[in-house]
Amino acid sequence: MKGNGTFRPPVYLRNPYVQSMLASSRLRAMGRNAMTASEREMILEDGQGIRLLGYWSSVPSVPKKGLVILLHGWEGSSHSTYVKTTGKRLFEAGYDIFRLNYRDHGPSHHLNEGVFFAIRLDEVFACVKQAALMEKEGPVFLAGFSMGGNFALRIAIRCAREPIPGLAHVAAISPGINPLKSTQAIDAIPVFRWYFLKKWRWSLRKKQELFPDKYDFGAILRSKTVMETTDVFLKQLSDYPGVPEYFKGYTLTGDTLKAIGVPTTIITAGDDPIIPVEDFYECGLNDMTRLIVQPYGGHNGFIERFPSPCWYEQKLIDLFSVH
Repeated sequence: MKGNGTFRPPVYLRNPYVQSMLASSRLRAMGRNAMTASEREMILEDGQGIRLLGYWSSVPSVPKKGLVILLHGWEGSSHSTYVKTTGKRLFEAGYDIFRLNYRDHGPSHHLNEGVFFAIRLDEVFACVKQAALMEKEGPVFLAGFSMGGNFALRIAIRCAREPIPGLAHVAAISPGINPLKSTQAIDAIPVFRWYFLKKWRWSLRKKQELFPDKYDFGAILRSKTVMETTDVFLKQLSDYPGVPEYFKGYTLTGDTLKAIGVPTTIITAGDDPIIPVEDFYECGLNDMTRLIVQPYGGHNGFIERFPSPCWYEQKLIDLFSVH
């Protein structure tokens, strides 16, 4: 099922690179945020010894509208601008919020000796399920951004055989469904390549500092592109023979999304410089999935006015309110 929506940014915000860069601008997260003011740090365990850091914010009003679990993008965190602003808007609308960090994201590098791989769905699924079980008063919703959108879609697929109690709707904002193409696109845009390499290198240095007897990332840190860094990273730290085999493990193109087992909405932009919109048009979707393609929005942007709000924030409220 496909839909269009009504996102109409002013002319000065229609450039996809502007939208993409402003999505993470700290200026957008300035000011009081009742969600972060009430957050409580929690460490969830997946049952296999993996610990993931999250933050729970509980709405003081009663009755509550439910719980929204937010998943950030690659090298983002629970305190990324787009997570904080979206969480704030949903919190003000009456939803409890749980913001989950993946392994080695946010201030969590010390929690696990092993490194992060995007293909590791089990630990994220287990902790999302654990967070969902903590909600006693209403439905549960899941929203992911960029790579978090990829995780959200894989969770929606897994729910067909292993339901998460109370999960009523999944939303994926600018989800990366073809990691090979996305990585190539990032490397082709110098400012994006610099941005992601800078954040990844900082994360690797932090991990090496915490576990000096286990890790020496010297060769990885000398790599010049995201693709090269990924290749060296995999050869040093995994059993994958190369990048194609690794990326295949979380590619969601073709008919993969037909297996989604919970009502799901995918929101993307036709001008996204990182996520090719053509891949979505070639996807097979079932009746539980709605695809919304906006002509503008860049990657994870959809900013109606700077510094706020984002179009998708109200869209999420509208989607979740029907439950």
